[in-house]
Amino acid sequence: MNHPAVELCNLSHLYPDGTVALRDISFTVSQGESVAIIGANGAGKSTLLLHLNGVLATTGGEVRINGVQLAKGTLPYVRRSVGMVFQEPDDQLFMPTVHDDVAFGPLNLGLTGRELERRVQESLHRVGIAHLRGKAPYNLSGGEKKRAAIATVLAMAPEILVMDEPTSGLDPHARRQLVGLLREFPHTRIFTSHDLDMVLELCPRTIVLHEGVVAADGPTEGIFRDDDLLARCRLEKPFSMQGCPVCGKINQRQGDMDQI
Repeated sequence: MNHPAVELCNLSHLYPDGTVALRDISFTVSQGESVAIIGANGAGKSTLLLHLNGVLATTGGEVRINGVQLAKGTLPYVRRSVGMVFQEPDDQLFMPTVHDDVAFGPLNLGLTGRELERRVQESLHRVGIAHLRGKAPYNLSGGEKKRAAIATVLAMAPEILVMDEPTSGLDPHARRQLVGLLREFPHTRIFTSHDLDMVLELCPRTIVLHEGVVAADGPTEGIFRDDDLLARCRLEKPFSMQGCPVCGKINQRQGDMDQI
């Protein structure tokens, strides 16, 4: 039986200070799907992601990965299945060299020798930084650090790739390179991002969070055409769908969609 890659059923989270971050969140993500989770600051996006591989424990509801309920006994399986790339690469890069960082996870899985080196080399090549294997992570640029952080996750061979604000802090060139890289991945992908043009480009489906609840879940282009929804959730259209501030002309892509 083929289970959804991710299932959330009435997921809730209450922080120790009494802040309610998530309220009865329910949705599924199919195998191979690419889904964005968007919302204003404080909507609950990062909190939600941290539940997908057990960094945070639920205070209500269930999380299932490939049909397996997340619990203390299943945590090793879930963390092998769900690769988490944090917003700040420095949270994942802590070894003396890029090679050592990428090897850290597989070593903890018991890989050694040629199999370990093969896993490291494949991951570095896949993100285009094999030439940086001997460098110290603190000497890398922002874009290189992002790629290195992704390589540490890919080395674990996860089925599901979860990324929190993947393009945050990148210059236009590094952003374009990263978007191209992410487009090639066959994984089930779940992103949070304020980069709505990236969302439009990479994610056919978007889930909108607002004050800890799901405000909308549907095709990305439809979400971004819903002006009332965007205003209510303190969001704006992607730049590629906005009118020119100088001449007032609507981007051609937006004009085409408005005729649908």
